[in-house]
Amino acid sequence: MEIKTRVNKTLFGASMSFMELLFHSIVRSARKSSGNATLGLLIVMAQSLIMLAIFFLLFSVLGMKSVAIRGDFVIFLLTGIFLFLTHNKAVASAMGAVSPVGGLTLHAPISSLLNIMSSVLSGLYLQVLAFTLILLVVHILRGGLEFYNPAGLIFPFFMAWASGIAIGLTFGVLQPFAPKFIPMVAQMYRRLNMITSGKMLPANYMSATMITWFDWNPLFHTIDQARGHAFVNYFPHHTNMEYPVYLSLTLVMIAMMIEFWLRKNMSQSWGKRSKL
Repeated sequence: MEIKTRVNKTLFGASMSFMELLFHSIVRSARKSSGNATLGLLIVMAQSLIMLAIFFLLFSVLGMKSVAIRGDFVIFLLTGIFLFLTHNKAVASAMGAVSPVGGLTLHAPISSLLNIMSSVLSGLYLQVLAFTLILLVVHILRGGLEFYNPAGLIFPFFMAWASGIAIGLTFGVLQPFAPKFIPMVAQMYRRLNMITSGKMLPANYMSATMITWFDWNPLFHTIDQARGHAFVNYFPHHTNMEYPVYLSLTLVMIAMMIEFWLRKNMSQSWGKRSKL
């Protein structure tokens, strides 16, 4: 019996097929973690609100509000928490999506690119929707939120997400070489972001010695630049957006080259042979 397969002969047809597959993959990825898209959204909102409440109480009890930027203290916390969660979620999503010989990538027409895009876009969708609802609720309860340049916050937010994808992809393609060690490093990186992201202390308030411990982190740059757009009286002097952009592009290119090589040479038993 002859089996007929559908072949798209035009670029438009191939694009439409890919978009259809991407849509269904995003829906599947969004439901996979919690079993329900609404529940997943509520979980993301709860994580953000709990972290906001913890840091608000911590700064209030310890009398640390003076280290924040002069202005709306809630906006100071939100800019750090939102970008921190977006970056860390992107790292985890991208790392989990890279598997050249695992999961659905063994079945056509699923590809590594489709798997990665669906995973990171579903995470971004939930994050953006959750943050929008939180901002709406805070705006209603507090009688308003005033951002100096709301449009300027889009690029730092996007780069926090994009740099998380780049770092997650790098961890993901290195994982087959050291399947036990790399996940530990990735988890350590996400935990270190609690401190090295700079979400608790603006870069302008740090000493030159302290900045050297933070400026390697692309999230540190994106959070500080976002606060420059959120507050009228804050001008970032020690961070820039070029570093996250160039670092992300470099890591993505390296990760894709390694992933291509792994897809051609890796076998199912690869990870079992590694001792790391």
